[in-house]
Amino acid sequence: MRFLDHAVIVTGAAQGIGREIACAFVREGARVAALDIDQGGLDSLAAEMGGDKIMPLVADVTKSADVTRAVGSVLARWQRVDILVNNAGGFKELRRTEDIPEDEWDFILRFNLSSVFLLSKAVLPTMKQQRHGRIVNVSSFVRGGVVTVTSHYAAAKAGILGFTRHLAREAGPDGITVNAVAPGVVSTERYRSIRSPTEIARTVETIPARRLGETGDVAGSVLFLASADAAYITGATLDVNGGFLMTG
Repeated sequence: MRFLDHAVIVTGAAQGIGREIACAFVREGARVAALDIDQGGLDSLAAEMGGDKIMPLVADVTKSADVTRAVGSVLARWQRVDILVNNAGGFKELRRTEDIPEDEWDFILRFNLSSVFLLSKAVLPTMKQQRHGRIVNVSSFVRGGVVTVTSHYAAAKAGILGFTRHLAREAGPDGITVNAVAPGVVSTERYRSIRSPTEIARTVETIPARRLGETGDVAGSVLFLASADAAYITGATLDVNGGFLMTG
């Protein structure tokens, strides 16, 4: 087991990619603090994976007080944080830029980008004291304008990459690596809720691998970057998109 007794924090862990990442770490021996605002989803996750390895924490990652409280709970229980996966994010509706209300713009950037800052800031003192840590941020292939989504979401996901590179340089001397994973089109419930079957079929035809990504594809990449095998990789972005970017 690659992560036996490692203390891991995964945000947005109640469903989709985050849930799969949390489960993958548990299967590899880790103890996982699963953060989300979805109490029901967290309870389901804990029941599926066993309560001794999953610590469900209801937390709004856009609020510093919630983040501080959650990280404090992890430290109180396990006395360390080895790995942080900043996965929380997303958007609800496809909108043209001129149709985006200012408050929605602010929320999407806070949800997708500021949350990465807040969680990273909260765990850095512990990781620096340990002289070891792994931070993996989930960005997206949309940051390069390959597909049309929404400008606030694309801007936030692009911002994650700049933050990742800067923090990798800043934290490297303390034994901390900081990397990003940029998934392509992943077959999640949220994705299928905002795209029609016809749109999905057309998208698949543009992907060289000729299929949508699965949550396990992303989770495997996250675990690699968090593992000892990636100890000399930092400031990097691992694209996981079935070759989609080659068509952009």
